[in-house]
Amino acid sequence: MYIKIKRILDFILAIILLIILAIPMLIIAICIKIEDGGPIIYKSKRMGKDLKEFEFYKFRSMKTARKELNSNLTHEQMLTKTGKFIRKTSLDELPQLFNIIKGEMSFIGPRPWIPEYYVWFTDEQKRRVSVLPGISGLAQVKGRNGINIFKKIDYDLQYINRISFKQDLYLVFETIKTIFSKANAEITEEGIKEEIRNLKEKRIQI
Repeated sequence: MYIKIKRILDFILAIILLIILAIPMLIIAICIKIEDGGPIIYKSKRMGKDLKEFEFYKFRSMKTARKELNSNLTHEQMLTKTGKFIRKTSLDELPQLFNIIKGEMSFIGPRPWIPEYYVWFTDEQKRRVSVLPGISGLAQVKGRNGINIFKKIDYDLQYINRISFKQDLYLVFETIKTIFSKANAEITEEGIKEEIRNLKEKRIQI
């Protein structure tokens, strides 16, 4: 029952936030465009509820020519000036409000991951896509990228097992706290590859 109510609450809140944040989002979009002329929105294929792929939206924070840049540049150096600010403040996540309105995401739930992760998931681990993915979730407030891939999945399954309005409300307030902390907020492409390798190695051992 709560799942249906949750979807209605998500939709209404996303609409309200888009109206309130329309001007700040427009300013961010203009800053991104002026800085290097590249696309405003970064799109990525992610796995949604019931293993259905969808296009995940974020404000672009990386330089458009990053693939042509010196490979010795750090992740931080590949960020634009605007990108550094919106990442630090989590404002790069705001376009996901459109994902919520489209019914592809929720405010709270397991973070949507790229499809490559799911190739090595067990049936039990695949339960993390039995609900809509979220902008934030239990794994995010418990350590973000400071915890290993298996702990992240454990937290996601814990969330699903006791999903409720009370838990979602708690996670909303905990998320607000984590926004002001940069600790473990980022994961690099190499970090993602390492997580997939860990999943693969564990699956092979089973």
